[in-house]
Amino acid sequence: MASYIVLMNWTDQGIKSAKESPGRAEAFNKVCEGLGVRMVGVHWTVGAYDVVGVLEGPEDGVTAALLKLGSAGNVHTQTLRAYSADEFKAILRKV
Repeated sequence: MASYIVLMNWTDQGIKSAKESPGRAEAFNKVCEGLGVRMVGVHWTVGAYDVVGVLEGPEDGVTAALLKLGSAGNVHTQTLRAYSADEFKAILRKV
């Protein structure tokens, strides 16, 4: 299963309702489950990003989940495809 790191920043709407963020994360987890995506974790952070999440699943499921998340208007996202050590070793064998 492919892994993705999702970097999130609150929008003006999202920061105004920051207290609801844990509940929104739970609701997003249910959306993910319905799309065959596993939310491995979510962390609220300080610094350049407000929230960081880790997802596992097929690309189309992750993309659909992130489109649903973004359309709610509470966060802007940047998504990174992440590779485990074994996955990266397999890629390097092709180089």
